Amino acid sequence: MKIITHQEDLTSLILQYKQEGKRIGLVPTMGALHQGHLSLVQESLFCTDVTIASIFVNPTQFNNKTDLLKYPKPIAEDIHKLEQAGCHVLFHPEVEEMYPAEDTSWDYQVGKLDHILEGEFRPGHYKGVTQIVYKLFKAAIPDLAFFGQKDYQQFLVIKKMVRDFNLPIQLKNCAIVRDDDGLAMSSRNIHLSAEERFAALSLSKALLFIKDNYDFLSLDELKEQANKFFTGSDVLKLEYLRICNPDSLQDLQQKGPAIALIACMVGTTRLIDNMMLA
Repeated sequence: MKIITHQEDLTSLILQYKQEGKRIGLVPTMGALHQGHLSLVQESLFCTDVTIASIFVNPTQFNNKTDLLKYPKPIAEDIHKLEQAGCHVLFHPEVEEMYPAEDTSWDYQVGKLDHILEGEFRPGHYKGVTQIVYKLFKAAIPDLAFFGQKDYQQFLVIKKMVRDFNLPIQLKNCAIVRDDDGLAMSSRNIHLSAEERFAALSLSKALLFIKDNYDFLSLDELKEQANKFFTGSDVLKLEYLRICNPDSLQDLQQKGPAIALIACMVGTTRLIDNMMLA
């Protein structure tokens, strides 16, 4: 596996691959890789000729500096996992490489998605996400880019950005990978104590309850019953539990195609999850 730290070197390599007629897949990550990330790598290996994984903890998408500082960075372990998975290229730049002093401001307007759900609880988050993903797209020139469904709102934001900038990139939204007990895999899970990890199962249990009862209960009843999974716990603080249109993420008004999304503080760790309903 080639390890590259400079954008120009990455672009030069990719142009060589493209001259050979090879299709390029990009898996953008912030590291602390788990099986969810590696499933995206596997999907890229299946769909493309050359798979690039990027590891970059992007400072502009954190509105909480403490969260940024404690984000795990086990780079040696990540490199080993990518090599074992068969990844062809790792792009692992420093902050100064992606945000040089002369860098111009990023004025892209995300729109409505920037003010609901994650956008409401993490103001400015998606401006930072689109900024770094645009930079990665420009450097890696991928034909396909792979994202996990756990960050479903992020996927919709990036999809809108690709459309707005008319970028010739196909996006693939890949299924959530869960532990055997149902907890969605996340780099943040390592911060959970044993008690917190057990309590965190309420996220997937609430979503599964909504999915299993979607055809039988009203929307209000579904939300009322699902909220009960978070009562009586000292470590859970529910931020939102919503049933939404999967295209707009507006609250669903009547039964139809839908996604349930949830965000919850588990101790001092913030977790998100979602599940398609119909």
